[in-house]
Amino acid sequence: MFALVATGAQAAPGDDALFGAHGYRVAYYRAPVPKPPHGVGRIAPAAVALLRPDIDAILIDVLPAEGGHREADGRWRLARERPSIPGAHWFPEAGRGDLSPANDRWFHDGLVRLTGGAKNHMIITFCLADCWMGWNAARRLRALGYTNIWWLAEGTDGWRDLGRPLINARPEEG
Repeated sequence: MFALVATGAQAAPGDDALFGAHGYRVAYYRAPVPKPPHGVGRIAPAAVALLRPDIDAILIDVLPAEGGHREADGRWRLARERPSIPGAHWFPEAGRGDLSPANDRWFHDGLVRLTGGAKNHMIITFCLADCWMGWNAARRLRALGYTNIWWLAEGTDGWRDLGRPLINARPEEG
């Protein structure tokens, strides 16, 4: 313990502080993510670039709306723009470990609308590199019975590093 204090290092929180009862990451979202959730594949930015959004795959961005909030009527008030992958559907807050009932319903209903209820439609979740929110969203979709889920671990950072353009996203309605 003395070595930790002397060097200024902090002990990492235990797994019980990082994950909730249902297995979703609930704290310290910006950290390396070692592997995709069970039953979910990992996809590279270059592979995503070959796909046509909403035709070959549905792209789901779950980065929170920094400084923004959702009004009672479901509309989002944004404090800053979210540069995202063209054709992606932005569900701010849907990558949190604990979702409010309203955000959970909004995310679920949005996916049903986007997939037409087809549980085997290819869905790719993401946020930023080293971010557990895309992982949480992929795990959540798997728990909802979707079977063709992919996680873009590098998120919009990997897309940008590939030299691909980002566009300002708007939160999904609902």
